[in-house]
Amino acid sequence: MVMPKRLTYVLSRIVQAVLVMWAAYTVAFVILNLLPADPLALALQAKGTDIKSLDAAQVATLRAQFGFDQGPVTRYFTMLASALHGDFGTSYSYGVPVADLIRIRIGSTLLISVLAIVLALIIAFVLAFLASYVNNRYVRGFLRLLPTLGESVPSFWVGLLLMQVFSFGLGWLPSMGMDGWKTLILPTITMSIPTGALLGQLLMSGFDEVLAEPYITASVAHGIDRRQVLIRHGVKNASLPVLTVLGLAIGDTVTGAIVAETIFSRQGVGMLVQQAVKQQDIPVVQGVVLLAAAAFVIVNLVVDLIYPLLDPRIIQTSKGVVS
Repeated sequence: MVMPKRLTYVLSRIVQAVLVMWAAYTVAFVILNLLPADPLALALQAKGTDIKSLDAAQVATLRAQFGFDQGPVTRYFTMLASALHGDFGTSYSYGVPVADLIRIRIGSTLLISVLAIVLALIIAFVLAFLASYVNNRYVRGFLRLLPTLGESVPSFWVGLLLMQVFSFGLGWLPSMGMDGWKTLILPTITMSIPTGALLGQLLMSGFDEVLAEPYITASVAHGIDRRQVLIRHGVKNASLPVLTVLGLAIGDTVTGAIVAETIFSRQGVGMLVQQAVKQQDIPVVQGVVLLAAAAFVIVNLVVDLIYPLLDPRIIQTSKGVVS
């Protein structure tokens, strides 16, 4: 059967996406089950009950209720089969379906994640544009140093610094909570800085490549505005690597949300998974990991499908392949 290369390309990306989600789910399950703590004891402790206060029959009943009486392999396939049907189980700590917990909290996390990505793109473009446009070498050197600094500084330190300055020092913004738009500002900035720094470096490299082209050098020498050259040619030249990293960054927002939501006391998915890991609440962690993996693979799948539109050389459509 002859299949067009474009269709083969799409199908291969879909298969890779499914494999990534399966691998993420499996790795999370293995790591959580290798932890030395007893998940039943942690689940009971979260409800204010000490497992030592129960007799053997009660403990055995609870282990059967939570599925801990099964072997890890059996439990893995049981949970995986349920997850494929949209059932992530019941939280050990909260006693409610994991899907309900995620649905309640995901709105807040999505909001600050989208805002952070948008702000990161703005920061990256402004830094890269100014670093390539400004003629003063000292200013240019300083601007080119900022992305490296942004990537090297830990996010939690940035969040605490912003809180100290703008909340406790100046009193302009609230330090925690989810009441009103002002509570979005500090978490959004905290999440956007690492991504903005990385994207800024890629854009700077793309702009440098454009400005180094002989025809661009000649055009600028003949009086064409450097700003127009950067906007018309620089952005397009840097779009492919930026798209790649942006896909990774969007899939990484759960990690950033854990830091931001913990610092600023926002009850989102990040805070949920942080508490679930601490309590070894396996169904919750599995559900959030699968959610993060799904976000990662969907965004990267969209990026992979956009690539051929920006650079048709990625797929050769003149011939078919045999499958």
